[in-house]
Amino acid sequence: MGWFNSVKNPKLKNVKRQPTNTPSGVWKKCVKCSEILQADKLQKNQGVCPQCDHHYRLSAAERISFILDNDSFREFGSLLETKNPLQFHDKASYSDRLQKAYKNTGKKDGTVCGFGKIDGKDVVVAVMDFSFMGGSMGVVTGEKIAMAMDAGYEKKCPVIVVSCSGGARMQEGILSLMQMAKTSASRKRLKDAGIPYISLLTDPTTGGSAASFSMLGDINIAEPNSLIGFAGPRVIEQSIRQTLPEGFQRAEFLLEKGFIDRIVHRHKLKEELAFFVKMFA
Repeated sequence: MGWFNSVKNPKLKNVKRQPTNTPSGVWKKCVKCSEILQADKLQKNQGVCPQCDHHYRLSAAERISFILDNDSFREFGSLLETKNPLQFHDKASYSDRLQKAYKNTGKKDGTVCGFGKIDGKDVVVAVMDFSFMGGSMGVVTGEKIAMAMDAGYEKKCPVIVVSCSGGARMQEGILSLMQMAKTSASRKRLKDAGIPYISLLTDPTTGGSAASFSMLGDINIAEPNSLIGFAGPRVIEQSIRQTLPEGFQRAEFLLEKGFIDRIVHRHKLKEELAFFVKMFA
């Protein structure tokens, strides 16, 4: 019994953790293939895993730097910010959530819009950033996307909207849903004037964004394996009481069904956008 007790209650020595000189954030584990990647090399590769080709989400600033000519971007609408129109409060107040998003991203809203150039051609862009409250569409996002389209209408130059959104922002209720109509109306004005509108769908593009401006492009381009749809797969399965097919709501499945026009790898995205800007012009 003495031997048993010594095994049951072993006396373990405290081992001090040895400090290392490796700074945090140098390495990153791929969420798809589990490969250990150097963070700086991943960034230089435009956020694409060199092993499995997984496309990571990009910030609005990164996206703009990859698709527009250097030093050509001129932002507008940067001072627009939402308040708490419905005085919404769940586990935390909407005002507190906004302040947290401001602090984490340094932005007043999750959408950035402005003028720029692609291969020397003038364009107007609006880019959604998932890091700001899941890229949700509130009154400011709707206003900025409408502003971008209206600017394209006035300047008679193509409009590119990069969608990355979980849908309408529930904290703004019906006001967020009204942005679907507002952005669709601005898009209709572009169409009537014959001004090109290119929609780039990234992971994820869902909810009210997918149900309005995101799917209304003259051409709808998606990044590989992007999640695109209105409601989530689990909600749909519960509604129709059927098992969904493999890859449902992924870009490849939607391309096969004719729901989108093209799937373009991120490395070729600027080249592809330049081609369509010139073609439509």
